[in-house]
Amino acid sequence: MSRRSSLLEFAVLGLLHDAPMHGYELRKRLNAALGAFRALSYGTLYPALRGLLDQGLIAAQDPGSGGLAGTRAKIVYELTAEGKERFQDLVNRADQGAYDDDAFDVRLAFFARTEAAVRMRILEGRRSRLEERLANIRSASAANRERMDAWTAALQRHGEESTEREVRWLGQLIDAERERATPSATRPTGPLTDPDHPAYRPPRRSSPTQPTSPTQPTSKE
Repeated sequence: MSRRSSLLEFAVLGLLHDAPMHGYELRKRLNAALGAFRALSYGTLYPALRGLLDQGLIAAQDPGSGGLAGTRAKIVYELTAEGKERFQDLVNRADQGAYDDDAFDVRLAFFARTEAAVRMRILEGRRSRLEERLANIRSASAANRERMDAWTAALQRHGEESTEREVRWLGQLIDAERERATPSATRPTGPLTDPDHPAYRPPRRSSPTQPTSPTQPTSKE
């Protein structure tokens, strides 16, 4: 199974863990809430659902005829006991694949069901991954600065600033996790104890192929 297929399986099991839903609702939730699946088609989703059905991880309820003549109500999918066990096993893993861009977004969406120690490993692993990426961006920028035109330099700055923002945000989330683990008698008060604090809202991760427009360079004399 490919990494993306495994990620889709995890996401579907996680959404159905919250509530049964039909394929249309599943696709809408996957597209809206989880960045890795914004372009998910029914041609990808339904084979994945069939695979989960074959494994006994989900069950399909066919309500039969719909309210209008000649129509059928949508099939509703729900987790089986085996599916719940499978999701609990997956959600509490913290392999290095969880630090990748798409996988991290999906894992974060189900942090409420993830053990605290696993959350911390994923957050720290993701931050380390981005700190390494940031160092590479800065190194490449310094090495190639003289050869860059204004637009390429703007793209480089955009990638660097986006990565810096996410590293800071991850640091806030890690601090918040540590505060939660501190006994209440010794826990410091502050904004990170508030779930409405910006630390709980991720920075928008812009595509590196869509930089903000730089100032138009002036022509050389």
